[in-house]
Amino acid sequence: MSTIQPGRVTAQTSAPLVVFLIGMRINRFRAVGAWLPVIRAMGPMLAELSAAPDSGFLGYEPMLRGFRTVMLVQYWRDFDSLEAYARAPEQTHWPAWRAFNHAVLQRPGAVGIFHETYVVPAGNSETVYVDMPAFGLGKVAGLVPATGSRHAARERMKASGQQG
Repeated sequence: MSTIQPGRVTAQTSAPLVVFLIGMRINRFRAVGAWLPVIRAMGPMLAELSAAPDSGFLGYEPMLRGFRTVMLVQYWRDFDSLEAYARAPEQTHWPAWRAFNHAVLQRPGAVGIFHETYVVPAGNSETVYVDMPAFGLGKVAGLVPATGSRHAARERMKASGQQG
């Protein structure tokens, strides 16, 4: 069980970052051979990235949507780091991606995958967590009290560097 951070806190960040959503949807439950390798591939990738602080990978949060869709919200230092990992043939992702593309030909439509990438310039994010364990960007960047100049969303945006 994660320790709850009492009260209102916010992520301590003013740096640019990339938010990367990646996931899969099981379209045919009986096609276990199509979707199980996708699920199994993610753990080694996350372990590899977490063990490489210079990779640009900052952390992640797992998410579920019903019984069919699994998603990770990943945080990266920059897009170049994300792309370098995705395309590196010596890293775990590239062989898994090739295997997935081969498997799709064997069982088309059995499993769907997706990703979305958002580049967030410095000072263009704000967060608040109330009575929550460290979560999301707060878990990655660290937490500070959401008091004083960090009490309201507009003030947190200003504090992170956004003018206005």
